[in-house]
Amino acid sequence: MAIKNIKAVLFDLDGTLSHHHPSGADFFADHISGLGFKISAEDKIRAEHWTHFYFARSLEIQSDSKTYADSEEAFWTNFSKRRMVALGLPSSDALELAPKISAYMAEVHRPKAFVPEDAFPMLESLKSAGYILGMASNRETPYLDKLKKLKLDTYFKFALAGGEVNSFKPHGAIFERALELAGVSASETVYIGDNYYADVVGAQRAGITPVLYDPSNLFPDMQCAVIRSFDELTGLL
Repeated sequence: MAIKNIKAVLFDLDGTLSHHHPSGADFFADHISGLGFKISAEDKIRAEHWTHFYFARSLEIQSDSKTYADSEEAFWTNFSKRRMVALGLPSSDALELAPKISAYMAEVHRPKAFVPEDAFPMLESLKSAGYILGMASNRETPYLDKLKKLKLDTYFKFALAGGEVNSFKPHGAIFERALELAGVSASETVYIGDNYYADVVGAQRAGITPVLYDPSNLFPDMQCAVIRSFDELTGLL
């Protein structure tokens, strides 16, 4: 499937170009398993689907953000409860365990951020070919320092945070602003991201061609272009 007449290639950051080891999902599920709860592969996939949906500016996260606006700790405790329910734990167990699990994650989970090895040659190739490269993330604040640490900053014309325009994927304004910064139309643009609900749905609503980055096959049979590795991206353009 070739995508033609493209001038700009825009990327998501977290979960796409930037990853964590160990991932929060794996660390969380492994800890729950260590407490004696049986967590199947299907449970993990269901929980990951829920997590992706939750952070795609769902009504749930919007409500929780207001409810726990005065306490970040309370927000993450509630998130831990919701995540355990998504993993298949009874609501009563999730409610009881949530404070301890949330505190454990905050204290013990210390992942290392990394960029997939095949991302750098892909970015070099796209930049050399003359594509405008940009980034749009659902972060609250600018993240140039993060990009510098990951050695990604030199590739991008801009890196837009949703908080800068008070719009978060899948809502349209963040994509519209990204197009303005790139100086291109939606029909001349592709957007690559790992979250189907935020990245693919949001790009489609904005008239941008989406490419789902899905190395673990979390979202099979999606009605859009899908890549399992960044090596596959240059072949699409």
